[in-house]
Amino acid sequence: MPLAIYVLAVGVFAMVTSEFVVAGLMPQMAEGLDVTIPQIGYLITAFAVAMAVGGPVLTMTVVKLPQKKALMLLFGIFLLGNAAAATAVDYTVMLLARLVTGTASAAFFGVALSLCAELVRPEQRGRAASVALNGLMLGTLLGLPMATLVGEHLGWRAAFWVITGLTVLAAAATAVGVPTLGRAESGGDLRQELAVFRNRRFWLAVSTSTLIIGATFSAFSYFNPILTEITGFATGTVPLLLVAYGAATVVGNMVVGRLADRYTLPVLATGLALNLVFLTGFALLAELPLPAVVFMLGIGLVGVTMNPAMITRVQRVANARPFVNTVHASFITLGVVIGSSGGGLAIDAWGLRSPLWLGAALAVLGLLTLVPELAKRRRTADAPAQDRLSVPDATIGA
Repeated sequence: MPLAIYVLAVGVFAMVTSEFVVAGLMPQMAEGLDVTIPQIGYLITAFAVAMAVGGPVLTMTVVKLPQKKALMLLFGIFLLGNAAAATAVDYTVMLLARLVTGTASAAFFGVALSLCAELVRPEQRGRAASVALNGLMLGTLLGLPMATLVGEHLGWRAAFWVITGLTVLAAAATAVGVPTLGRAESGGDLRQELAVFRNRRFWLAVSTSTLIIGATFSAFSYFNPILTEITGFATGTVPLLLVAYGAATVVGNMVVGRLADRYTLPVLATGLALNLVFLTGFALLAELPLPAVVFMLGIGLVGVTMNPAMITRVQRVANARPFVNTVHASFITLGVVIGSSGGGLAIDAWGLRSPLWLGAALAVLGLLTLVPELAKRRRTADAPAQDRLSVPDATIGA
């Protein structure tokens, strides 16, 4: 992999850490901004909504620039948002800061993944995406605990300043380590970009991504209460288990990245099937510590780690340009919202195990979205050759 791919992972790490930091500092931020914890929770929702809605709009603006300049501009916007969060005098300023950082984060993902695709051969795109997305996995494993630790000892504002510092380092590394390329193909031509929405296979692909992430986050969002109130782990043990979960996502991401280019659909089908098994097993045996931990780690191995295969599939059925990548990120964010909010509603109605059952149901729906393409490939005599060989995006998406 080119060095630039690893540099882009640093930027992803900074942005994911910013996305997650609120979840680890809710009590401190509620006290500091003189609001309730549920209101702080809305800051997480605001970030997600900004990614889903604002991200594609901002992407259409910055793709008119050379891609490296677009990345630097997005770093600047993100930096201003984090600085505003660190100095927020009231809740309204903090809310606006989260909207700015969420929008910039989504656009950054779109441009960065497009750049990854250009820096490697077509048959290496899945692996390149997995390397860049190691920043996401490490954000879960290291970024969130680090920001939480800083916030607990030095105050929640210090956590945002640390993220601001990370952003400066990532921007400097990008300025030095990422080559200067022209603007992305189509250069922000709205009609050309929107043509992807007429592609039925694109809608199937992003639906699969939404359901994979929804299934995973319906469980992940409620690991803490499930592990303490049903399994019986002490509160102090749960952070260690979550670190183990984060390590599992790093391992799974590396494995999927190696396989995503050659076996895109089989990887997605296998991952969803295994996630269904792990979610169901966790729901049935949540009161037993050893099986609960095994199933939780299994979800880490085959949940968000499907991202490289998801990205490869979407880029093949559509294209690898920033707008498509950002819209795909919006659907992934929608999966987070569906999983976390649906899990909360399920708990109110049926108890703490219900998010796990909801995740299993979403995994089944995800498998169903793969059926048309799997059936078509099985009927096609040369399907194995097509699965092994890379062809231009326009040909595959036709």
